[in-house]
Amino acid sequence: MSMEVLRSPIMVREALFPQIMRGRSVGLVPTMGALHDGHMAIVRDSVMENDLTVASIFVNPTQFGPGEDMDKYPRDVDGDITRLREAGVDILFMPSAADMYGEGFSTFIDVGPIAARLCGAFRPTHFRGVATVVAKLLNIVTPERAYFGQKDYQQFLILETMARELDMPVDMVICPTIREGDGLAMSSRNAYLSEKERSVAPVLYRALSSAAEALKGAEASPAKAKAMMEDMLRAEPLADEVQYIGCYDPHTLQWLEEFSGSALLAGAIKIGPTRLIDNVLVWK
Repeated sequence: MSMEVLRSPIMVREALFPQIMRGRSVGLVPTMGALHDGHMAIVRDSVMENDLTVASIFVNPTQFGPGEDMDKYPRDVDGDITRLREAGVDILFMPSAADMYGEGFSTFIDVGPIAARLCGAFRPTHFRGVATVVAKLLNIVTPERAYFGQKDYQQFLILETMARELDMPVDMVICPTIREGDGLAMSSRNAYLSEKERSVAPVLYRALSSAAEALKGAEASPAKAKAMMEDMLRAEPLADEVQYIGCYDPHTLQWLEEFSGSALLAGAIKIGPTRLIDNVLVWK
């Protein structure tokens, strides 16, 4: 069937209910739009693995803090609709803030201590907003599977925990980070980078990758891996703010004292005004 563009939760439920009653599987791909090849790889996974795919585009106000970039967040609605239609998406859910959060909305997901680590230390209300909107999307769409990118690893870990602990009947699927030719993780926010800033932006991935190789080769401890990454970032003048960089337990996001089998190397930096995050998972 051709892609439907629906604006309200009730319209989505009415469109999906007869399909679900026939036993058709549904995949959900939540996005904030400004779609790039990384998003589309996730969409293709859902299209291949489910009978129906629902994509959402919603720039969620509750996950932006004071002074953050919601108003200037990249938008390309017409281009996004074309890409999703060509990819075989069945329903595009594109609500307004009023559709998602009625007047006096006051119910939020408490995302627990894991959300205070890494990115959460710098964006204290961000994951509460992400978890709340994703919980709403899961309730509206009732998918068998929901798909997210590894670039936002902490986000996925929080959402996976939410779904498990709240007994949500959905498989949460993490998809590999899609990168540009020079290693930069694809992100809608890359559009903020000037030409010069873009040329140096892969420094974060290079630092993570070098430390990962050192860890896998037993040439570094987590502390030495962190020092190696800090040195590489300090050598790039445009990487003028390192919010965090290090070696973490991939299940708890606690700092890892010893590398004994698995690790998450993760970092967040600012190049000019643009905040970039990335991560690499390492196994022995």
